Amino acid sequence: MNNLNVLFRKRIGISEHQEITFETLDDVLAKTAKTIPFENLCIMNKKTYDITEENVIHKILVKKEGGLCYELNSLFYLFLIENEFHAFLARGVVYDNEAQHFQQLGKNHVTILCIHNGQTYLIDTGFGGNLPLKPVPLTGEVVVSSNGEFRVKKKKTELGDYIFEQKLKYKDKDWRIGYAFDSQKTITDISEFQEIQNIIADHPKSTFNKNPLITRLTDRGNVTLTNTSFTQWIDGTPTKTKIDQTSFKSHLEQYFGM
Repeated sequence: MNNLNVLFRKRIGISEHQEITFETLDDVLAKTAKTIPFENLCIMNKKTYDITEENVIHKILVKKEGGLCYELNSLFYLFLIENEFHAFLARGVVYDNEAQHFQQLGKNHVTILCIHNGQTYLIDTGFGGNLPLKPVPLTGEVVVSSNGEFRVKKKKTELGDYIFEQKLKYKDKDWRIGYAFDSQKTITDISEFQEIQNIIADHPKSTFNKNPLITRLTDRGNVTLTNTSFTQWIDGTPTKTKIDQTSFKSHLEQYFGM
């Protein structure tokens, strides 16, 4: 078992001897979502690094930080490959539900596609609090998890051939578009995502270079930290408190181990 496999299992609390199968992915995805935060602190602190397998492993598994979609899904993809899954990466475009249009920064979302028994599934560990926590088939079938309902609909657009949709538990009454993605242009070399990091770090319209954001799921909801507030969802009830720089650091350590 190589270093990535050992370190990843240790980070999320899975035995080195446990066999990872398609049937046990639900548990692995839930543990990942509750352990490794979605966060942009490297972007905010202007301490980015080249997107390589070695650097992603060091950042998330050795330094025990989190990351954005191109880091989190790259790492999980590598973990799947090490455990003999037929997986690859794809790029997509996130939908801005408030503005009612797709974001204008290009295909800056990274997701995972996995083939099992001839069927292709979407797997995502890098979409903030919107994680399905289960593989979602590219058939339109609705998948239900502790985080809500999720589906992937085939729809040809200039941005790809499928759309990922969600209805988050306690938060959404109707289906919302998450992102469009292209299943035909698959990626196996994560260094391609250097372009995504550059845009996210430098583009004036990027939402991730303005303020710090750290979030992860919990057993009963999720926790989200910014430079001005801490929000905790427990069984559908949110509690939001204002914070200052001192409490930001203490919350970062207490709730995210960073």
